[in-house]
Amino acid sequence: MGRVTVNSTLTVVSSRPVRPGLTHKLSGLDHAMGLHSIHMVFYYRNNPAPSFDLDPFRASLAEVLSMYPAVTGRLTRGEDRNWVVNCNDAGIRVLRTTVGTTLDEWLQSADGDEERDLTVWEDMPQDPRIWSPFRIQVNEFEGGGIAIGLSCTHLHADPTCATLLLKSWSESHRREAIAHPPFFHPSALAARPVPNTETKSADYYAAKSKAKPPSLKMATTTFRFSDSSIKRCLEEIHESCPDATPFDLLAALFWTALAPMKSPASDDKHSLSVCIDFRKLLHAPIPYGYFGNALHFSLLSLDREEIENGRLGNVTELVRRHVSSIDEEECRSVIDWLESRKGEGGEYGAPFRMYGPELTCVSMEHMVIPRGCEAVFMDAKPVHIACHVGNVEGEGLIMVLPSPEEGLARTVMVTLPEEQMAKLCKDQAILRLEPTVGNQQ
Repeated sequence: MGRVTVNSTLTVVSSRPVRPGLTHKLSGLDHAMGLHSIHMVFYYRNNPAPSFDLDPFRASLAEVLSMYPAVTGRLTRGEDRNWVVNCNDAGIRVLRTTVGTTLDEWLQSADGDEERDLTVWEDMPQDPRIWSPFRIQVNEFEGGGIAIGLSCTHLHADPTCATLLLKSWSESHRREAIAHPPFFHPSALAARPVPNTETKSADYYAAKSKAKPPSLKMATTTFRFSDSSIKRCLEEIHESCPDATPFDLLAALFWTALAPMKSPASDDKHSLSVCIDFRKLLHAPIPYGYFGNALHFSLLSLDREEIENGRLGNVTELVRRHVSSIDEEECRSVIDWLESRKGEGGEYGAPFRMYGPELTCVSMEHMVIPRGCEAVFMDAKPVHIACHVGNVEGEGLIMVLPSPEEGLARTVMVTLPEEQMAKLCKDQAILRLEPTVGNQQ
């Protein structure tokens, strides 16, 4: 693993026993995400010390895991052949590692593959009954500094769930109330008695399920934009798009930069798959702590001339309108469509690559950032956040994350076919915003 050395592996179970026989069914959306995994890393500075004392954090983790029986359970097949979590409190794997460099040196030099070493992962085996679908890794840097890595199957959870698990752990350790307790009710996203699969979203998912994107060597680079640079750019495009969010702007910025590198479709259009969290989009919103997948993918297509030669403000406005147009019916129709794919006996259809084949842009604007423990960390806030999605293919992935700087500042993680990354890092429209560009290639 290069500069990362695993020193120990242990299993942490919940501090209170789980009710015997408890199970957690996975939804149709969960099953559809089964080809992917999530890998999140939160970097914190801590007081220089000979070593980081994990024991108090292990105790608070065991406490919070009592609220998350689906995290400490194991996957099994139900009678209908669909995935079910047997909440047997088999625990989660916790790895402790040391990193052979300082935190600052790592952030300046680690590439995308190396960063994944901070979230060691094992793909699901054919028989997952003893396999831990959640892993936490505590990585200690030379001279102080900690990176908390969390990996899990996308089958279980989306990035919001993963983030809230770590946030709940930090709140438990500080003896604070859990702000967003987990909500384990997949039936909240069940198909409707009268389904509707005649929507643009249902058609898009049907096409996505049949796509076979090419398998290319991918590279990942991180762009960190300051509050002042995003504010300045939003002011510049205010006349064309007065209501733009940082996500609208950054999605348009990277899409216009990448479009000339990619061949348009047969209808001479460029397409962007836009991914948003829809927990609060429903008429009867599901709790923010809903545990499971609540992501919606939709397709925005523009004429080649419009995207390659259009002004940034105009493209930003088109992205904003598209995001604003996504409503409950579009989201619910996808759930109906996934239900319609069930085979004989009620088994869900096979999972497919949700990230792709088009360039995909994910909004994490709603994401809350877990704080560290002030008694241990010099900065309660993380100094950097990273989020990787496993098994991404196709034209690439753009993830827009909040920045520890807060305000309008954003972190953008871009995964592309390797030969396109070098061109992107030299794009003058992006460099004009003076981002800090990570060396992750």
